[in-house]
Amino acid sequence: MARRFRGYLPVIVDIETSGFNPKQNAILEIAAVITRMNADGQLETAETHACHVNPFPGARLEAAALNFNKIDPFHPFRFALDEKDALQKILQPIRTAVRENGCTRAILVGHNPAFDISFLNAAVERTGLKKNPFHPFSTFDTATLGGLAYGQTVLAKAVQAAGMDWDSHEAHSAIYDAEQTARLFCGIVNRWQRLQAAEPHIQAGA
Repeated sequence: MARRFRGYLPVIVDIETSGFNPKQNAILEIAAVITRMNADGQLETAETHACHVNPFPGARLEAAALNFNKIDPFHPFRFALDEKDALQKILQPIRTAVRENGCTRAILVGHNPAFDISFLNAAVERTGLKKNPFHPFSTFDTATLGGLAYGQTVLAKAVQAAGMDWDSHEAHSAIYDAEQTARLFCGIVNRWQRLQAAEPHIQAGA
C-alpha cells in the first residue's frame, strides 16, 4: 500500500453539512472508509467509521441544506457526538491504519473532495485537535476518475456505469455515499491494475 500511493493511505470520506460555508455551517454526519491491499494486490474496503455530529455553538443551519440531506440536527435519536469527540472517533482508527500500512499520511478520497476537506480542516482548526492524519490539501477525486474511466462525473451515474447498484433513497447519508464512493474508487484503481498487467509498459507507482 505504501509503495502504491507514495506513502499515502487512501481513506474515502463523505461529510453531510448544514450548508456550504465550512467556517459557519456545521458538520452533521461524517463517514470514513479505510482501504487495504489484499493478497492479490487488489485495493478493497477494510472498515467504515461514522457518526452523527452535533452542530457547534453558533453554527448556521441552512434550511435548503437540511431539506436536501433530510437531516434533523436535533432529532432525539441521532445519538450525535460533539464535534471534537466525533473527530477523535473518526481520526483515531485512521491514524492506526496509517501506521499499520507503513504509510506516512492518509489522503482524503471523495466525490468533489474540496468540499469535504474544507469542512474537515475547518473542524480540526475549530476544535484545536492535534495529529490530523490527512494531508491538508491533496486529495483524490472520484468525479475526475469517474469521468476518465466511465465518462460519468455524477456519483450515482458513475457507480451505475461501473456495474454497481445505486439506491436513491439511501443517497446523501454519509455512510452510504462514502461506501459507494469507496467501491467506485477501488474499482477504478483495480481496473487500472488489470490494464497495467495486460500492457506492462504502463507503470503505476513509479
